[in-house]
Amino acid sequence: MADKPVDHHRGVVLRTERISRNMVRVVVGGDGLAGFATSGMTDHYVKLVFPYDGVRYPEPFSVKTCRETMPREVWPRLRTYTVRAWDPDARELTLDFVVHGDSGVAGPWAERAVPGDVLLMLGPGGGYAPDDAADWHLLVGDESALPAIAASAEALPEGVPAHVLVEVDGPEDELKIDTSVPITWVYRNGRPVGEALVASVRELEFPEGDVYAFVHGEAGFVKELRRHLRVERGISLDRLSISGYWRVGVDDEAWRAVKRDWNRRVEAEEAAAIAS
Repeated sequence: MADKPVDHHRGVVLRTERISRNMVRVVVGGDGLAGFATSGMTDHYVKLVFPYDGVRYPEPFSVKTCRETMPREVWPRLRTYTVRAWDPDARELTLDFVVHGDSGVAGPWAERAVPGDVLLMLGPGGGYAPDDAADWHLLVGDESALPAIAASAEALPEGVPAHVLVEVDGPEDELKIDTSVPITWVYRNGRPVGEALVASVRELEFPEGDVYAFVHGEAGFVKELRRHLRVERGISLDRLSISGYWRVGVDDEAWRAVKRDWNRRVEAEEAAAIAS
């Protein structure tokens, strides 16, 4: 009998549901999630582990061992996904996947997933939750950020103003979110990812007072909005949770390889703009 896995959680698919035109919800559970625990953040994420078919991996399976002992080209692929919900009593983890046919790794898996399928994952991580002390909140993102935005909108303090803007392809991609806060759905309608969203944020009339902002999604538009919020709106970094979840034209591995340098360049450009 194989030893207990040493660096990951093992979820078993319980059920799936297509919740919009381009999004599939997968709920996993089982004893392999006994050690899974979140810490109150609304942007908790896991790194899903997708081994290559036909490759013999070390036993007991460990991502760390694979990376230490195997050629890079057969390392298990990792894909980062936000936790939509975690029910520790039922031991059920909910993940929402953007799907576009056979494109990518995680989306096609989710579209074909059936009860009994196994999903391995690392984590969870995370670092954002709405600050109860803020005078108002700003939540902005594309489909990749929608699970975190939905969880955050549902956790906003009652009666505190908020602007919540989500860019999707069209009306068929809207989701029901259990919040009294109005959601502004920004339709892409064939435009480049984030173009309509950036324009919408620029047009916003910001309320007075201290804002706590969450801005995530495709790196190109996140860069634009970061500059707008930091330079033009004067929001300090400690009041911003902002990051590029993905980048047009590159897969997750390629984006992780350059993301640190990308962020350094963005920070340097931003500092120069603020100083000028």
